[in-house]
Amino acid sequence: MSDRSRLRLVVLQVLVVSLLLTLVGRLWYLQIYSGDEYRDQATNNQVRKVLTEAVRGQILDDEGRALVRNKTSLVVSVDRSVLDRMKLVKEQAVLSALAVKLSTTPQSLSDRITLCGSPGAKKPPICWNGSPFQPIPVAHDVTPAVALSILEDAEDFPGVTADLEAIREYPMPFKANAVHMLGYTGKVTQDELDASAGSANPLTQDDQVGKAGLELEYDQYLRGINGVKSLAIDRAGNVTGTVSETAAIPGDNLVTNIDAKVQAVLEAQLQAAVDRARSLPDPKSNGNYKADSAAGVVMDVRNGHIVAMASLPDYDPSVWVGGVSAKEYALLKATSAGIPLLSRAYQGGFAPGSTFKVVSTSAMLQSGRYTPAGPYPCPSFLNIGPRKFTNAENIGHGNLTLTRAVEVSCDTVFYKVAFAEWLRDGGLTPVGHPADIFINEALGWGFGKKTGIDLPGESSSVIETRASLVANWQANQAHECQLAATGYPTLAKTNPSLAAQYRAFAQDACAPSGSVYQGGDAVNFVIGQGQTLTTPLKMAQIYGAIANGGTLWTPQVAKAVLGPDGKLVKEFPPVAEGRLPISRSTLAFLQNALVGVTTSGTSRNQFATFPLAQIPVASKTGTAEVTGKQTTSWFTTYAPATSKPEYAIVMMVSQGGFGSTTSADSVRAVYQALFGIKGSNPPDPKLSILPGGVLPTKLPVIAPDGTILPPGSVIPASTVTSTAAGSALPPLGPPSPPPVASAGLAPAFVGEPRRQRSGGP
Repeated sequence: MSDRSRLRLVVLQVLVVSLLLTLVGRLWYLQIYSGDEYRDQATNNQVRKVLTEAVRGQILDDEGRALVRNKTSLVVSVDRSVLDRMKLVKEQAVLSALAVKLSTTPQSLSDRITLCGSPGAKKPPICWNGSPFQPIPVAHDVTPAVALSILEDAEDFPGVTADLEAIREYPMPFKANAVHMLGYTGKVTQDELDASAGSANPLTQDDQVGKAGLELEYDQYLRGINGVKSLAIDRAGNVTGTVSETAAIPGDNLVTNIDAKVQAVLEAQLQAAVDRARSLPDPKSNGNYKADSAAGVVMDVRNGHIVAMASLPDYDPSVWVGGVSAKEYALLKATSAGIPLLSRAYQGGFAPGSTFKVVSTSAMLQSGRYTPAGPYPCPSFLNIGPRKFTNAENIGHGNLTLTRAVEVSCDTVFYKVAFAEWLRDGGLTPVGHPADIFINEALGWGFGKKTGIDLPGESSSVIETRASLVANWQANQAHECQLAATGYPTLAKTNPSLAAQYRAFAQDACAPSGSVYQGGDAVNFVIGQGQTLTTPLKMAQIYGAIANGGTLWTPQVAKAVLGPDGKLVKEFPPVAEGRLPISRSTLAFLQNALVGVTTSGTSRNQFATFPLAQIPVASKTGTAEVTGKQTTSWFTTYAPATSKPEYAIVMMVSQGGFGSTTSADSVRAVYQALFGIKGSNPPDPKLSILPGGVLPTKLPVIAPDGTILPPGSVIPASTVTSTAAGSALPPLGPPSPPPVASAGLAPAFVGEPRRQRSGGP
């Protein structure tokens, strides 16, 4: 063998030895040095987590009555992993037999248990968007007979279970609906999952979360913390055992300032006002008032607590239980049905009419140029530019004091002052810094922004300023010019006069003068019309501030959070947003004038038999004109008016006619229920719907056995410690996810058609 061949052999031997040493070293590193780490990773790859959803907390009224609670429901679920191990023929046989039991079709069941994203899967919520190892609910609220028949024939239904689950229930104490405040729950969305990532209690894809109202606002308390069961899974995907299990922690209970009895009375009287309006003829049309929607608010003026709040049309909150159908959800959003999903109390926008005159009166007095004595001429009409502005029913009242002008709600008094102030600010060629006393007064009172109530989707009130007028004109000019050119051909076929009116508005908005604050704008503004829009909740806040001495309380629905064991988790103290920017003398003037409205003004007939000597009532009527619609009825009040005021009550009926004839009687009935008044008799606290005639200052009590007792109760010694109410269910099988519900309607603002701006000279 040559030296060259021998050298090659040596090199080859060295190479082989090196490779062997490298392989041995790598094996030692993987199996010995890093063995524990890789074994843990391998184990984790074989573990799947299944959630045990926490039972949601209850929503209670101020006396501890359940407004929303949980009930047990029999639900039939299918274990997808069990069916996957079957032959196709067997799986189809199981689904066919189950379909017969549940009175449905095999295809429907197959669609429900198909994982979202799989080939052929239907869109959510039909497909299953949760864990493949989680039992998939296919039927809710089944009868015990059906559940037992499935359990008894378990060999015919492998992978099928019938268990109890907690679902939301709405007991409606005293028939109180309160659906717009309570809200509803539904399946978590991807956006909600992403938003909760990194939080202390992140959401999972199987969660049910609050979608609207209090359910959404206080979801972090109500939801609780899910339990987790870790399952061992083999290579074939079969469950081989339980690695670990953590019990679910139930959600907390939300105590509200709502009183179910007051809520029930308000809802009944709101419906009565609607019925009353529909029985009254509209003098400007051939029929009665339509009264297409309404809203009411009862607020504690001492702290901003919302005692009751209602909106019509409303709907049955149980529609969400088990998942709302596409047809049902479409009806909740349908304009033809009045958009029942929307609360007119805090999400609607309506012209306030003469109830806004408290702001205008304050602006006059605060300016120093106007005195209470006057005199102020009140003719039946006033010509401003090309338009005739009239009083209600074209009635004049001669020369008036400012107090009397408020009591009889004389529009022409305010028209004349508003036009004079507009001229003072330069008219069509405004001075460098116009005073705009009425606009700035409204902004100072908090108009143009939200009240800050603890409910999602609140609408801001709308105040048109010179700057916003220009901005809106620039944004909408092209569209308005198009409407000015084409008109409203569809509307013209059914209502040519209204179509012509709308076209005139568009022509006005298209022209350069549409960006100029005109005399008509100033005149409309001062009586709460034109582009001014607000919510009944905002008016309750405003009149509550007049009542309590000037404090603008932030409206608050929630009072406190109590744990399942009854311990206090969090209390929500009253929050002052600010104060009315007016002097004591101006405030006293308003308080006196509003009492005069009830005793000798526009609402005197409705309170003629009310015991005003014992319970004086401050009030203001409003009848707002809306282009293309019938007038809006307003009635804003507070009482007792002269000593220690307690409540502000506001009622509004869209297309409901006059504030006095439609809404005042219903507001009076609410006061009678609150103060215990029968007929014209003095108030009797024993006859009040409130215990002792007062709202509770303490919180409800939760006993160890879960019983909820009224505020101030002492827990009986006989109570037995057990599971807190709504915190758990009997251990009858693996829990199933709650029913699917659709996402909520995006916050909306119900505006009104643009009103004629009526340019001045």
